Amino acid sequence: MRCYCCSSKPFDECCEPFIKGDKHPSSAEQLMRSRFSAYATAHYQYILETYTKEKQQGLSVEDLAQSAQGATWFALKVHPTLAASSVDSLVGNSISSTEDSSIDSTVHADAKVEAQTNAEAISKPNLKSISKPISKPNNAIVEFTAYYFENKSMYQLHETSNFSVEDGKWRYHDGVLHDDCGKIKYGRNLPCVCGSNKKFKQCCATKSR
Repeated sequence: MRCYCCSSKPFDECCEPFIKGDKHPSSAEQLMRSRFSAYATAHYQYILETYTKEKQQGLSVEDLAQSAQGATWFALKVHPTLAASSVDSLVGNSISSTEDSSIDSTVHADAKVEAQTNAEAISKPNLKSISKPISKPNNAIVEFTAYYFENKSMYQLHETSNFSVEDGKWRYHDGVLHDDCGKIKYGRNLPCVCGSNKKFKQCCATKSR
């Protein structure tokens, strides 16, 4: 089965080993992808554990499950980010010295746009409280668009996320939502957003039922 994060790898070779704890992501993008897959498969314990320690305070698995209730996450698109790739290459070297060197460089997503987002209730009214993207040693930025269905309507979550290294492992800190978040219309005969090369109506559109 193709991984939920829309990589070219099977789930059991991509995000599943991270979610199960068999491996640790070696880059911010890997962690982001695995967090998306965790939302898609309702593995909220993994999502909680991969926040920074600061952001874990006051959160629970129940909070995360509640924030994602009703959403079916089905596709992920990672946008090229020079800052993220360059910092990853630097920090990844330091992680590999303390982690299993066999961790490969395969490469998530959080919550809702019009309700509770990122399990911290990050919504449009309180975006000003979220820090701006950072780019410095032991930190990285990843920009992505995640797609989900809710009440048979299609939505997108476009976020630029901040990640940092804690205790030798990548962790998600927070993010800034873009103005194009929300309900969208997508042509049923267009190529599916998941990158399968199938028409949308023959691919992920079936998951809205």
